[in-house]
Amino acid sequence: MRLYFDLLTTFLKIGSFTLGGGYAMLALVEQAVVRQKKWIDEDEFWKMITIVQSLPGVFAVNTALYVGYRIAGKAGAAVSFLGAVLPSLVIIGAISTCFQEFRENETVMKIFAGIRPCVVALILAPSVKMFIKSKLSWKFLPIPILVAAAVVFLKMSPVYIIMAAIICTIGWEYWKFKDIDKKSTDNHEEDEADDDDDEKNVEFISSKKEND
Repeated sequence: MRLYFDLLTTFLKIGSFTLGGGYAMLALVEQAVVRQKKWIDEDEFWKMITIVQSLPGVFAVNTALYVGYRIAGKAGAAVSFLGAVLPSLVIIGAISTCFQEFRENETVMKIFAGIRPCVVALILAPSVKMFIKSKLSWKFLPIPILVAAAVVFLKMSPVYIIMAAIICTIGWEYWKFKDIDKKSTDNHEEDEADDDDDEKNVEFISSKKEND
């Protein structure tokens, strides 16, 4: 029961103080889950992010579900989900009752204007760390640059990029498998040829001894 309470309060805090979307919460999630609670280690955390961002759905919710399920099974996933979404539901529900006054309030607009640079930093910091943790070799470095350029300057939909990445990855893995299978077949044929040569040598030596 204590574990469920910890999951709930942890994601309640994260959900309450996250502004700017899912990637802005990464620093808070890492601080809470990896450094404070030590539920998972850093390597597993970044592997989790790789999996979560590949799944459809809200990034923040997927992250909460994964961590909760990893720590305490289905019940943990449900508790973490509740903690992640409840603050947003309450805040949006409160704002919707006085949206017009809230939107035109000068003080509120100044507060959000001051928050924007912080949100950029919260998104940038985990993005840089994710890039470092990915351990991309230099030959793959142009790929994220080209993808970012396609999205920003060509206004290409990320959906097409993801589909192209899936197709290219499947093709790459298939080609690698075929290459490995071919090398394995060649090695097997070479081994069989060597065995045949050995057998012939043995037969030749045996026949020579008999003649002698």
